[in-house]
Amino acid sequence: MSQHVQAGATVASLQQQSRLDAVDNRILVCHALGLNRVGLITQSERALSADEAARLSELIERRLRGEPVAYIIGQREFYGLAFEVSDAVLIPRPETELLVELALERLPPRGRVLDMGTGSGAIAIALAHSRPDAAVSALDVSPEALAVAQRNAASNQAAVRFLHSSWYAALDDSERFELIVSNPPYIASGDRHLSEGDLRFEPVGALTDHADGLSALRAIIAGAPRHLLGQGWLLMEHGYDQAAAVRALLASAGYLEVQSWQDLAGIERVTGGRLP
Repeated sequence: MSQHVQAGATVASLQQQSRLDAVDNRILVCHALGLNRVGLITQSERALSADEAARLSELIERRLRGEPVAYIIGQREFYGLAFEVSDAVLIPRPETELLVELALERLPPRGRVLDMGTGSGAIAIALAHSRPDAAVSALDVSPEALAVAQRNAASNQAAVRFLHSSWYAALDDSERFELIVSNPPYIASGDRHLSEGDLRFEPVGALTDHADGLSALRAIIAGAPRHLLGQGWLLMEHGYDQAAAVRALLASAGYLEVQSWQDLAGIERVTGGRLP
C-alpha cells in the first residue's frame, strides 16, 4: 500500500509514477515542494532532497490511508476563497456554493443574514466577502470550529459576527434577519456513508444528527420564525434524498414559495421557503 519517494527523484517523475489520483498527487507535490502549477512544469527536472522526499512520502502515505487532501494540506478553496480546514470542521463542498448563490439573490441591500452551524465559516464568509454591505452573523456549537472560522474570516478580510450557540439558543429574542441559511448535520445515524471515504475523517457531529437525518432541519425550521423578518427567507442544504421531506416540513410550518433547487449534478440539494 505504501509509496516511498526516493531522494533524487525529479519533479517530472513524481507525476508519472504515483499510485494516487492525478489531481491529488499534483496538489500534494506542490504542497510538499512549495511549488505552484507553473513550477511543476518549469522545475520538472528538479531533483528532490532527502528531506523533501521524506516529507512527500509522508503526505502520500496519509492520502493512501484515506485522509482527505484538504486535511493533509490544511486548506480548501470555496467560492473563490481559500479556507483553512482541520478535523474540527467539515471540508467545504462545491455543491454548497449553490446555497451561497441562492442566498445572495435574496439578500437585500444592507440585509442581515444568519448562518447556522457555520463550521469553517465558508458560507458566512463567502456572503460577507461578496456583500460587504450585509450584516453577517454565524453560529456554531463547537468552539474549535468557531476558532477556525474566525481565522478564515480574518484571512479573507470578511466582517462576520460569530456566536457560540446551539442553534438559536444564544440569540437575543429581539434579533431578526432577512435571511437564515444553514448546512446542518443531515446524514441519518447508521448511514453507511459515514464509514466511507473522506467522511471517516470528518467531525461526526457535523455530519449526522444521530437520528433520522431531519432533526436539525426540524429545529431550524421551527425556530426560524422567531428570528426572521416578515417575507424573510430560510434556505437549507440537505441530503440527496431529503428534498421532499424538507418541503413538507416547511409547508406544514406555514412557509410560502417552498421549493428545492438542484446542484450541478442535478440533485435537489437546497430547499427553502419564505415567511408570510
